[in-house]
Amino acid sequence: MAIAPVIPFNTIPLLAGIRPADRGALEPLCLMRRYEKGETIFHEAEPAERIHFVVAGRVKIVKATGAREIILEILGPGEPVGAVAVFERRAFPATAVVMEDSTILSIPEREFFQLLESRPEMTRHVLGGLTMRLMMMNKRLADMTGSVEVRAARLFITLSERMGIPREGESFIPLALSRQELADLLGTTLETTIRLMSRWQKENLVLTERDGFTVPSVQALRALEP
Repeated sequence: MAIAPVIPFNTIPLLAGIRPADRGALEPLCLMRRYEKGETIFHEAEPAERIHFVVAGRVKIVKATGAREIILEILGPGEPVGAVAVFERRAFPATAVVMEDSTILSIPEREFFQLLESRPEMTRHVLGGLTMRLMMMNKRLADMTGSVEVRAARLFITLSERMGIPREGESFIPLALSRQELADLLGTTLETTIRLMSRWQKENLVLTERDGFTVPSVQALRALEP
């Protein structure tokens, strides 16, 4: 369901620094839409005709690999969805699925680039933000190397850095993931994930809670990295 936009530019790093005049020109192009849990924003191989941003909620980027899926990343408020494909003007390389009821801001690719072409300062700012996005993607790819335990340690370290809430010396990650979703994030089997998380629970490395995970010591996870 489309809603009248009150565009929260300040909450979207890629757009937060643009000038008021540029915001005024961009705002009529923006559409905000509410998605229900499980809805798809775009499918793999679809043309990247719109750039999307998470305003509220969570989105997972899923890649089909044969008979199974891998979750490439999980995106939260303020983060772009499919931005690299839009800037490279190619099809979306993966599918974006809403993990919880979410609000997504979308901007049509053609009009967005026409606006950038006429506003060089805005272009420089947006490209700077896109560079940071590419660096995050490269880090995620690097994190997918090594053993399953090493990949899991890197995943929970990253989640703690990005969304962790300090709580009595611990870090609480307010993101409820099923064991299958964790397996898809780690690129491993459900059985391996269940065994690992059960062991980590006993070893007090990562504690599974109803609404997320508690990491008692990020340093203990860092010690697992090679």
